[in-house]
Amino acid sequence: MEKIIEISPAWDKRHPEPNKNYGIHGVEMRFVLKGPEGAVQFVLYTNWQLPHVQEELDRKEERDPRFKHSLCHPMPADLGYHSPVPRYEGQTQLRDSCHLLDDKPCFYDGSGLNAEPVYERLLREGDKGVWAALEEFYLSVFSSVTN
Repeated sequence: MEKIIEISPAWDKRHPEPNKNYGIHGVEMRFVLKGPEGAVQFVLYTNWQLPHVQEELDRKEERDPRFKHSLCHPMPADLGYHSPVPRYEGQTQLRDSCHLLDDKPCFYDGSGLNAEPVYERLLREGDKGVWAALEEFYLSVFSSVTN
């Protein structure tokens, strides 16, 4: 099994024209466990913002107590899988080529709610807890796996 950590940078893609405004997003961390049958992932939105965005959020927080600590807490965003074949009847293909599946087609499913227990393991056990949770999840998704 291959363990992969991908860290995506924060961005500010705000634009005055609504159809070009993609907002802001903090650093994103993705833990991937890749095996012979597919890959599983845990995604964490760190909410670590670009310095100018964080300064803006801090100023907003000072003016309005409703924004206290807005966008500064990590958020468990996803626990999901990438499979080269459908995992249930009627599952539609997400994309033709997935980098986590060596450019094979991707059938994906995931849940933000199911990510919370993995986040709690991260807090209590560090990365070892995340990898253990992902291995358990991999085995539950890909029942015919062999290590």
